[in-house]
Amino acid sequence: MNAVVAAVAIMLVLSLCRIHVVVALIIGAVAGGLISGLSLDATIAAFNEGLGGGATVALAYATLGAFAVAIGKSGLAHALADKALALVGRQDDGKAAGGIRLLIIGLLLAIAMSSQNILPIHIAFIPLVVPPLLYVMARLNMDRRLVACVLTFGLITPYMFLPVGFGGIYLNEILLANVDENGIDATGLNVMSAMALPALGMLCGLLVAVFFSYRGDRHYNLDAIARTERVDVKYNRGTLLMALVAIVAAFVVQLWLGSMILGALAGFVLFNLSGVVKWKEADDLFTEGMKMLAMIGFIIIAASGFAEVMRETGEIATLVQGSVATIGDNKALAALLMLVVGLLITMGIGSSFSTIPIIAALYVPLALELGFSPLAIVALVGTAGALGDAGSPASDSTLGPTAGLNVDGQHNHIWDTVVPTFLHYNLPLLGFGWVAAMVL
Repeated sequence: MNAVVAAVAIMLVLSLCRIHVVVALIIGAVAGGLISGLSLDATIAAFNEGLGGGATVALAYATLGAFAVAIGKSGLAHALADKALALVGRQDDGKAAGGIRLLIIGLLLAIAMSSQNILPIHIAFIPLVVPPLLYVMARLNMDRRLVACVLTFGLITPYMFLPVGFGGIYLNEILLANVDENGIDATGLNVMSAMALPALGMLCGLLVAVFFSYRGDRHYNLDAIARTERVDVKYNRGTLLMALVAIVAAFVVQLWLGSMILGALAGFVLFNLSGVVKWKEADDLFTEGMKMLAMIGFIIIAASGFAEVMRETGEIATLVQGSVATIGDNKALAALLMLVVGLLITMGIGSSFSTIPIIAALYVPLALELGFSPLAIVALVGTAGALGDAGSPASDSTLGPTAGLNVDGQHNHIWDTVVPTFLHYNLPLLGFGWVAAMVL
C-alpha cells in the first residue's frame, strides 16, 4: 500500500476511535515512514524537522488567544450574548425561536467570513464569541453540529473564492503562483471564475446542514454550561468602545507589519493601557489566553511534522503517478482521481495552504498533457488543495469550532465537528470541483 494513503488512513481511524489527534498524527507519521522504507531514525528526524514549520502559526494563535481573552474581559461578547438571551426570554412561540436561531446563525456566519478578510484574525474570534452564546443556543435547543458547519463554511469558502485577506494569499500568492511556476501563464486568469463552482458546492453543503441535517432540536445540559460560561462580566459603553478601538488597532498593525502576532500584541497592550485589563491581571490573562488555543497550536505543530514525513517518503509523487497509469486518456477519471488524491493529502496535512505547492508540481504537467484548459487546471489544483481542510482532524478550520463549542465538554471534535463538516463540504466540493474541471 502507498505509504501516504496508509499514514492518512491510520491517522483517521485512530481519530475516529477517539484517540487524541496529536497521538494519531504521530503514530500515522511513524507508520507511513516505516511503510515507505525509511528507517525509524530517519522517520523521527523528518518528523522533528517538520515541527518548526508549525511553530510560527502556533505562536500566532497563542497570542490571538490572549487578545481574545482581553476582548472577553471588555464584555463585548457578553453584551452580545445578553442581547440574544433577552430576545429568547421574550419569545412566545416556536416561530420566534426559529427566527432567533437564524439570527445567531447569520451573525456567526458573517463574523466567520469577515475573519478571513475584513478583520483577518482567522479562528481567534471563536473562543471569544462562541462560548458566551452557548447558553443561549442551549435554551433554543440548537444543534452544535450545525454551528460547527456554519463556522467551518465561513472559515474556508472566503479564502477559496474571494482574492482578499487570506484569500489573496491562497488564490494569488499560492495557487496562481504555483500554477505559473509549473508551466501555465497565469496572467489574465480570473481565479474567481475558476473557483466559483467549487464555492457553490460549499454553499450547497451549508444549506443542507442548516435546513435539513441539523434543523431539529438537540438538548444540552444547561447546568454544565452555566458552570463554565455564565460568569458575570461587568461592561459599560467605555469598555465596549475600547474593545472596538483595540480590534481596529490590531487590524491596522497586522496589515501594516504583516504579522498576526504583533497585531494581537498591539491590541492586548491597548487593553492594558486603557485599564480594561488591570496591570496586575495582565500576566494571568495572557497565560489564560495562550492556554485557550494551546491545543490547536500543538496539533498544528504535529501536523507539520506529519507533512514533512510524507514529503520525505517520496510517495506523494508515486501516488499521483500510480493514478496516471489508471487514467490513460480519460479526462473525467483524471479529474476525479486528482481531486481524491488532493483530499487524501490535505486530510493528512490539515492545511490547504501547504498542500498546493506539493500537488501543483505534479498536477499541472499531467493536466496539460491531458488537454485541460488553464482555467480548468486552476480549478482542479485549487479545489484539490481545499478538499480535506473541512473534515480533517488536524485542520484549524475544524479545530477552531471545536475550541469554542466544547468548553463545557458536550461537543466531540471528531463526531460533532470533523464528520459533519466532511460530509457536508468535502463531498459536494468533490462533485462541484469535478464539474468545474470538465466544463471550464
